[in-house]
Amino acid sequence: MITIARIAAATAIRTAPGLTLLYVLVMLAEAVLPIAVAWLTKMVVDTLAGDGPGTGLAALALGLAGAGVLVAALPQVSQYLGSQIGRLFTAHTTAELFTATLRFASLRPYEDPEFHDRLRLAQNSLQTGQGVIMGSFRIIQSSITLVGMVGSLLVISPVLTGIVLATGGPALVAQLRMSRRRAAMLWDIGPAERRQMFYGDLLGTVEAAKEIRLFGSGGFLRDRMMSELRTANDARRRMDLRELSVEGLLTLLAAAVAGGGLVWAVVAAGSGALSVGDVSLLIAAVAAVQSALNGLVSGIAGLHQDLIMFGHYVTVVRTGPDLPVPAESAPLPRLRHGIRLTDVWFRYSDDHPWILRGLDLFIPAGTAVAVVGLNGAGKSTLVKLLCRFYDPQHGTITWDGVDIRDVRPEDLRHRISGVFQDHMTYDMTAADNISIGYVAAREDRTRIQAAAQRAGIDGTLSSLPRGYDTLLTRIFFSEEDKGDPDTGVVLSGGQWQRTALARAMFRGRRDLMILDEPSAGLDPEAEADVHARTRRQGDGATTLLISHRLNTVRDADLIVVIENGVVVESGTHARLMAAAGGYARLFRLQASGYQEPESAGVS
Repeated sequence: MITIARIAAATAIRTAPGLTLLYVLVMLAEAVLPIAVAWLTKMVVDTLAGDGPGTGLAALALGLAGAGVLVAALPQVSQYLGSQIGRLFTAHTTAELFTATLRFASLRPYEDPEFHDRLRLAQNSLQTGQGVIMGSFRIIQSSITLVGMVGSLLVISPVLTGIVLATGGPALVAQLRMSRRRAAMLWDIGPAERRQMFYGDLLGTVEAAKEIRLFGSGGFLRDRMMSELRTANDARRRMDLRELSVEGLLTLLAAAVAGGGLVWAVVAAGSGALSVGDVSLLIAAVAAVQSALNGLVSGIAGLHQDLIMFGHYVTVVRTGPDLPVPAESAPLPRLRHGIRLTDVWFRYSDDHPWILRGLDLFIPAGTAVAVVGLNGAGKSTLVKLLCRFYDPQHGTITWDGVDIRDVRPEDLRHRISGVFQDHMTYDMTAADNISIGYVAAREDRTRIQAAAQRAGIDGTLSSLPRGYDTLLTRIFFSEEDKGDPDTGVVLSGGQWQRTALARAMFRGRRDLMILDEPSAGLDPEAEADVHARTRRQGDGATTLLISHRLNTVRDADLIVVIENGVVVESGTHARLMAAAGGYARLFRLQASGYQEPESAGVS
């Protein structure tokens, strides 16, 4: 906890040093003012009652009035300063949090439900993180006020002072216990809240709207969402009831002590043991001590919970690399010989079956290699390993003899371009959707249009209402179109496919071009056109093509058939057809679907 508090304080000071110093000064003034007001009130009352010196009443009144103005004004100032510090703190920590997530080189964290819960709580903690700072200052403020008012109360009644302070012990223990329980509750309901958001997103996105309406599944999804919401709300309600009962008992205890102190003071004043000013000071001091004590206890409990929550942020930010990163990256030469996979074994976790089982494969430089096989054979996993989204559990992958584990992932990926089967459709402009493939050149409009031309999508994008500046989404408005309810354009599946291809081509000539089902969902004519364009883009480069459609791979220099995680056949199309093995059987099976019934049996 101390480490987390130190990190939060250092972050606040580093983010806004001047504002933080001013905030501390204002808070200190706020802490001292209640003490000054209590004593000035006593002095005024005693003077008016004839128990005081009788001189300087005007000065006392002016001092009391001035203190009253400050008591009213300073909280507004401190709230403003706190909000300013909070916004700067949140902006800084948000940047730090997502900078940290970008350090995750593999896909493994994003497939871990616990990581998603922690990341969500870390994002939420960016608000409570500023609460760590504000809470720390409030504790200091309450402590100063408490010390001053306790000193004032001691002058009148040491016994009553001890009783009032004694009530703080149970309150602190109870509040700390509540803060731990609330933090644990927020962690426990994380999966339910994540599922609730999942169902809510389904009900609110256009991607799912077609099926939900066609299949009439909206009510089912809504009920699932509400069930998860009720689960989370039930946990929060139980927590609220527990806090209500505890805080209610503590409030009754404080009221009983205050009431008893008031009765004693009135009786003592009636017997002449206390002056009227002493009674006013005692009443103010008891109230101030209880208020400061309550603020101190609540502040400590709130700070404790905020520190627990901010700990999720610290955990994410301080998490080390999820892949082994060499201290000094090995130089990665231009690919001249080839990429070799030797006895590669891989599975996604110890609880999952092996996907690759000792796979051996050589991808010669400058050639087009096609990898085919049934679903689950390991084709897409092979792509993930080549991009080093994962490391194999056993075996090596070398790039011209250099083990890619000895190379920084970003250096390796700089040499690779590709189109994935599950390519992204960004809710941004057409230009952004292409240039995000190589952001260093995103201002080069000529290059963007040239990539679109090579992908065969330039005509479509140029004809949009704002050309390449048209938003490819119906979710957002651009500044120019915010008054137009019809702003934004949604592309068809095939058009998105070509846009994704343009994004890969925008990167320029890379050593390795990976095409994972680049023509999925296209009609035969568009499919043939896309493959012709990718061949021209990859002319002279190394191309790895993953496809289920065997007619698209027949022109590859090398065709590799994977089955059960190993290579079972390899060669040119002609050689594999002559071998009459699994590839030939699958090719004839697919080809028969394009033949007339009377000629389907001819081979």
